[in-house]
Amino acid sequence: MTKRNTQQRRHNILTKLASQGEVSVDELAEEFETSEVTIRKDLSSLEKSGLLLRKYGGAIALPQEITNLEHSEKVSKQKLAIAEVAAAHVREHNRIIIDSGRTTAAMIPHLSQKKGLVVMTNSLSIANALHELENEPTLLMTGGTWDASSEAFQGKVAELVLRSYDFDQLFIGADGIDIERGTTTFNELIGLSRVMSEVAREVIVVVESEKIDRKIPNLELPWSSVDTLITDNQLSQALQDKISALGINLICANVTE
Repeated sequence: MTKRNTQQRRHNILTKLASQGEVSVDELAEEFETSEVTIRKDLSSLEKSGLLLRKYGGAIALPQEITNLEHSEKVSKQKLAIAEVAAAHVREHNRIIIDSGRTTAAMIPHLSQKKGLVVMTNSLSIANALHELENEPTLLMTGGTWDASSEAFQGKVAELVLRSYDFDQLFIGADGIDIERGTTTFNELIGLSRVMSEVAREVIVVVESEKIDRKIPNLELPWSSVDTLITDNQLSQALQDKISALGINLICANVTE
């Protein structure tokens, strides 16, 4: 059997699971001619996506009562489109920072084919998703003090770790965009974000258009620290013109219905 790409293999695993109700790691490794480590990563990723349940030595199909439930927190089409465009800006062998957030996290599947990446993050969930990638990027974590509100590590220890490196790019979200000032946040812990921007040669902000021109008190990154803003194509032309006039590289991802 020829080697299948990750997406196709995981689709076939789900198809097999739907017909059998249960699969084993050794059986799948033999069928798809890959390692058991790779199959375990597949099953872990599919479980995180809510598509199966892991068990010792394999996986089982989700109970019917679970599959009928609506997921309360779905990633919006806007976030997915923005994340895909953002990931396209990552070149092979880049050293990047991915800050915590749902939009930044949505970038991870699009990084699976890029070779030689070094990725720093302050998010446990993003670190786990990176660990599951078959291309196995070098993973760095900031450490620091866990902040429940941002679900990420913050603080002086994290800042010191970041200052020990230099990076090609930072990908960071925002709670809001103040046209006059820059990116804003509800979180008062903004020190780490600013250090991230200082140690990266290119700062790329990813944010949905509905958050632009939203008034939030805490300034996170001033415009002088931002190179590129990636949003969706629902941003008004007037706001596009204002942002572009600031010298920011503005990219509007196409959102398909």
